[in-house]
Amino acid sequence: MSRFIQLHLLTAYPPANLNRDDQGSPKTAKMGGYDRLRVSSQCLKRTWRTSEIFEKIVSDGEKVSLFETNIPANTGTRSKSFSMEWVKPYLLKQNIEEVVAEKWSKDLCRTFGAMENDENKLSQLTQISDIEAKGFESLVNEIVRLLVENKQTEFTNELVDLIEKRDQKKKSDDIKKANVAITKYLADKVLTEGKSSVDIAMFGRMLASSPAFNIEAACQVAHAISVHPVVIEDDYFTAVDDLNNGLEDMGAAHIGETRFAAGLFYSYICINRKLLVKNLDGNEDLANKAIRALTEAAVKVAPEGKQNSFASRAYASYVLAERGDQQPRSLSIAYLKPISNRENEDFIADSITAIIKQKDSFDKVYGACADTRCELNVPKEQGTLAELLDFVGQ
Repeated sequence: MSRFIQLHLLTAYPPANLNRDDQGSPKTAKMGGYDRLRVSSQCLKRTWRTSEIFEKIVSDGEKVSLFETNIPANTGTRSKSFSMEWVKPYLLKQNIEEVVAEKWSKDLCRTFGAMENDENKLSQLTQISDIEAKGFESLVNEIVRLLVENKQTEFTNELVDLIEKRDQKKKSDDIKKANVAITKYLADKVLTEGKSSVDIAMFGRMLASSPAFNIEAACQVAHAISVHPVVIEDDYFTAVDDLNNGLEDMGAAHIGETRFAAGLFYSYICINRKLLVKNLDGNEDLANKAIRALTEAAVKVAPEGKQNSFASRAYASYVLAERGDQQPRSLSIAYLKPISNRENEDFIADSITAIIKQKDSFDKVYGACADTRCELNVPKEQGTLAELLDFVGQ
């Protein structure tokens, strides 16, 4: 079993605004002295893990029933609003008074960390696996039986005792310490260390309030960067009022502008397969399924930014996949000198030539940087997606 799987992708996008900065402009970065288009790794990871392709492959179409909703099996849920979206509505459906439901939903959700002051949501965005979510639902149901049937358990007795002790505190520091104790008690009941959902196993998790349940990411994703310089352009547009007959006002009903650019992006992904298997409690079949799912999503799924305005859907034109135990390395240096400054100015052909040359140069100087490789080259019609997925998922 190879430890590392590395993916190098070249994907061309037409005019688009895939990933915006705080001013609404496409994100950029300076590389080799030139401005390049950029799509952040955070954007890419969320795009892939929430895609239908990813969810369908890792779940096999299976759904997990949770708080009277359904979520794909083997996937996690990331939110600050478990209390308002899951617990409180669920308690209300059990005919529990709203004031009581709100209080309990807030305290129960301390399982995942501190709650915001005077608000019924977590202070930190938290992701939990489907396994943890089912365990959490079981504890919520114990509270339901306590409130509705006065059925007490060891869990409910201890939790009620912790909450009552907290409610007797007057100083804010003492209340915070008591809430920390509640969080620790609940977290130990719900959170898991060695068995996680696929997306958390791949991309990791950080819980400030319960660091023992942090999960190291088995997959590293670089910011995608254009292989050539770019100039961000402005699209001035108008919207016409269909009912305006022009007799009084010939102007547009709305005037606006949006920024865009086109680019050929280099993307790099490194998967530590051994760590992924460990994060999935030794389930190699699920790990292989996860790697196949991520690979297909990375090759076929585009970021959602401004899709209705630009329809910037794209498949990768070139993919180089590598397996081996050697120290991973990106091939982004192949584009430190922009492709547009080279002779051909055929971006895709030149970009493929550059990445292959850089790979060969590393091999010549450092020795083979991978045990085996697989290529998908659309311009030359070489390789297939099926072959690529079989290569990474074994």
